[in-house]
Amino acid sequence: MSIASFDPRQPVQVTPTAAAHFKRQLGSSDSAKAVRLSVKQSGCTGWMYVVDLVAEAKADDLHMQLGEGVELLVAIDALSVVSGTEIDYVTEGVNRQLKFNNPRVKDYCGCGESFSVN
Repeated sequence: MSIASFDPRQPVQVTPTAAAHFKRQLGSSDSAKAVRLSVKQSGCTGWMYVVDLVAEAKADDLHMQLGEGVELLVAIDALSVVSGTEIDYVTEGVNRQLKFNNPRVKDYCGCGESFSVN
């Protein structure tokens, strides 16, 4: 986690690289206005991150303004799982992907689809 991206008032931190990625994704959509982070039960370990481009927030979403003019919505029911997570966008070889650095993760499934938290 880069110190410049850390804000203790926000439950989720987003690196400038990830914010720029979200801005590109939103720019290529005709209807999406924000990025929404939630989780769903999945795999053998428990949880899976879900990132969607959405036209509007759900009534109880937490609103976060990111750099690059991007709004991140966090599902209120996901806060107990995602709080403390840093979202980064990385290049590894020829692959690019979002990385979720969650210090509370205690276990991952073998295929990397799901995780559990303390």
